[in-house]
Amino acid sequence: MANKKMLAIDLGASSGRGIIGKFDGEKITLEEIHRFSNDPVMLPTGFYWDTLRILFEIKTAILNASHAGGVDTIGIDTWGVDYGYLDKNGALLSNPYNYRDVRTEGIQDYVFQNIAPLSEIYGVTGIQSLNLNSIYQIAADLRDHPWVVENAETMLFMPDLLGYMLTGEKKTEYTIASTGAILDAEKRDYALDLLAKFGLPEKLHCEIVQPGTELGALLPAIEEETGNTGAKVIKVASHDTASAVLAVPAEDEDFLYISSGTWSLMGIESKTPVINELSAKYNFTNEGGVFGTIRILKNIMGLWIEQESRRQWTREGTKYSFDELSEMALASKPFQCFIDPDDQLFATAGNMPRRIREYCEKTGQHVPETVGEIVRCIFESLALRYRWTAEKLEELTGRTYPVINIVGGGTKEEMLSQFTADASHRKVCAGPVEATALGNIAMQCIASGEIKDMWEARRIIRNSTDIKEYAPDMENAAAWDEAYARFLKIIGE
Repeated sequence: MANKKMLAIDLGASSGRGIIGKFDGEKITLEEIHRFSNDPVMLPTGFYWDTLRILFEIKTAILNASHAGGVDTIGIDTWGVDYGYLDKNGALLSNPYNYRDVRTEGIQDYVFQNIAPLSEIYGVTGIQSLNLNSIYQIAADLRDHPWVVENAETMLFMPDLLGYMLTGEKKTEYTIASTGAILDAEKRDYALDLLAKFGLPEKLHCEIVQPGTELGALLPAIEEETGNTGAKVIKVASHDTASAVLAVPAEDEDFLYISSGTWSLMGIESKTPVINELSAKYNFTNEGGVFGTIRILKNIMGLWIEQESRRQWTREGTKYSFDELSEMALASKPFQCFIDPDDQLFATAGNMPRRIREYCEKTGQHVPETVGEIVRCIFESLALRYRWTAEKLEELTGRTYPVINIVGGGTKEEMLSQFTADASHRKVCAGPVEATALGNIAMQCIASGEIKDMWEARRIIRNSTDIKEYAPDMENAAAWDEAYARFLKIIGE
């Protein structure tokens, strides 16, 4: 069917969008028809997602799509790990917590001492140990608010919850479920024995379905409210990184990617999980991908550190554009100081520039004072962490990866892409910017039979977007190698 139209609902941790994708048989084109701020709400009881507001914005996007001529299908992708509980009547028991809520501080020690050791959790799930993982959030729920879980009939991850609110159908999509350390990575199903140790009732688990599954039609009331489009909701790869990886414009199976945004998700695509002593030592994760693939990757803090620094400067009275921040960073002296982007010091909201200064002072480095010095410190540190991750993936798999594919909004940070090439001594291919939306749209096309499989989707995406290449600056290779040696000492390698 030529000129098929699809609506991608792409929800990030700070904003959301409705994007119409059109496929003419050769190329996918995108048109943003709705954008909105996704603002978590701090209450005395915790840090929550404003779920009903998000639903309102999704319905607005569908209505706008109706005004633009309608769409055939709708797909929703979101960030990972967060979820909500429904009671026996299908009502939301509590607003879902934001993964940055402080209730999980110290929860891993509690879990390892009272429920299960890390070796058992990782050995079954293969998921990188982070206190924001669903399994640890669930442990906090059961410890601190057991009455919520006791009154729950269903647990749904964010895209599944929103899909249920639109259609009334309760299904758990595989890629989103795989993010939270609740699945057996080998069986690709619920880790029932492990979850029983945590005390999570088995009745809460919905059927797991694969990307490309049709969820259903919009509820009559939703359909009437949003323009009677007749669109069906499709379960795309509903973890945003899984959709982004589908859109990596790779031509063969061995490729290295970074899905760059608030987080930097860096890894490879594999046919099987890799769970062993080395993967546990380096804390790599095994998340579900499309068509039976596994995404072996590392969650790196990413542009969150720059974004939160920018928010602090705005609070102090000066609002910088990201281009201005890059210009000031480029004008600053290189290799003065580094941070470990994955240090928990940088994980939560707050005065990020002050934390960076404190970290540098504590580690005996130059303390950055200017805005440019701080941003340069962030970008150089991220690039060096990418090099570390690439090297560890090569050690883990026994393969070499001469090219890094960067996709997502972070490709707009051209200086970071160049630093990544320079630090790693690898060519960087940056693009597409709209990787998640393209992956979402492509999966809708696959579900309807318009595109054959993920490799045809990647070929079409290569033809639909511009890819920018960055060659490593080998004249400065020695300087980057010296910086990397210092970085390794700082992070304790």
